[in-house]
Amino acid sequence: MTTTLTITNPADGSLLGELPADDAASVAAKVARARAAQPGWAAVPLAGRKAAIARFRERVVAELETLARTLTSEVGKPIAQSRNELNGFLGRIDFFLAEVEASTASEEVFADSAVTERIVHDPLGVVANVSAWNYPYFVGGNVVVPALLTGNTVLYKPSEFATLTGLHIARLLHASGVPGDAFIAVVGGGAAGAALVDQPVDGIFFTGSAATGAQIAAAVGPRLIRLQLELGGKDPSYVADDADPQAAAESLADGAMYNTGQSCCSVERIYVHERIHDAFVDAFVATVAGFKLGDPMDDATYIGAITRAPQLAVLEAQVADAVAKGGRVRIGGRRVARAGQWFEPTVVTEANHGMLLMRDESFGPVIGIQKVRGDDEAVALMNDTRYGLTAGVYTRDESRARRLLAQVRAGSVYWNCCDRVSPRLPWSGVGDSGIGVTLSTYGIQTFTRPKAWHLRRP
Repeated sequence: MTTTLTITNPADGSLLGELPADDAASVAAKVARARAAQPGWAAVPLAGRKAAIARFRERVVAELETLARTLTSEVGKPIAQSRNELNGFLGRIDFFLAEVEASTASEEVFADSAVTERIVHDPLGVVANVSAWNYPYFVGGNVVVPALLTGNTVLYKPSEFATLTGLHIARLLHASGVPGDAFIAVVGGGAAGAALVDQPVDGIFFTGSAATGAQIAAAVGPRLIRLQLELGGKDPSYVADDADPQAAAESLADGAMYNTGQSCCSVERIYVHERIHDAFVDAFVATVAGFKLGDPMDDATYIGAITRAPQLAVLEAQVADAVAKGGRVRIGGRRVARAGQWFEPTVVTEANHGMLLMRDESFGPVIGIQKVRGDDEAVALMNDTRYGLTAGVYTRDESRARRLLAQVRAGSVYWNCCDRVSPRLPWSGVGDSGIGVTLSTYGIQTFTRPKAWHLRRP
């Protein structure tokens, strides 16, 4: 019996389409095709693989508006933000194209009259990527582009909430010269993803929740293959007493609410020094009040739909728990009464770590703000989490920021900014935020296996 994947628009509930979903047998067949194709793809000179990805980039540019509208329709992301993601994706492609050759070049590390020692980077082989819906071009591209450039074949399962976008990616790659069996899309929900994880691949790259990541790690561990998990976050920022409260509020409001708060690196906890707390809160609430919630296809919309319907109940429960424990809702706090899946941008003050809002990932337009007495208390609270993805400090004093950020357990740290990702820097997490690295030259090499060559002259 064929399983059907139904795709709906979270902004209004309308049906976007129905697709046949992969089952265990079809996934196994796709993996076999990718395995057979891998030696041939790896044998293509790097210049040829780079040319195919460069053509893919050109096609993304040519169809950018169509791609943006598809993305907005299936995940509810405001159209301006969908265009931003696609334009940012182009920069990441440029980085990978510029750096792949040097990052994977054969390196002679020792030579004398008798022996030469050399490091060569071989492709992993067949890579499985179970990707995410919130930034499908960023998250998927961080895996797909360097994996293909380094000679791997890729089984790509886009999130069931971004399947149409995933199929666009496959279509454009194939039209650009990447063989059909070198990049294969897997369609479906959790069952299709689980079937892919069970296959005899050489690397599994997953982006999603910490709970699912732990399940994958338990299943994959005995197989001793490359495993990378990009998981969630409960990303904190601290606003010190010497910061400009207005500037910090505007920056952090954007960091908390951009993409409707549905980012693993969205700001989810804010600690503000008691001396400027009230001024910061007033500016923050005023900034959030100015964000337009509405039709995601409207260029002026800033707050879009909630992509996954079950998340609405999570957000409601966090707000209710916070209020029951003394939190004060300054703005928002409820579902929006309209067709589709919507939640008001919400700011809760008088927050504390007894609240779910300050401990569990929200993944929505909800933020808690807690007053602190000073730097030491702020750092202790920032580290009071099982996550460790990003963290930020707002202060006029760079040395103070460096001192505080050095104490924070996080893969990325920010001074006077937040929610920022650069292709030149590694993207990684601590604790329940995951294992492994994407982006930077390290994120290219992660798709290779270094081979040590010992060459002795006769």
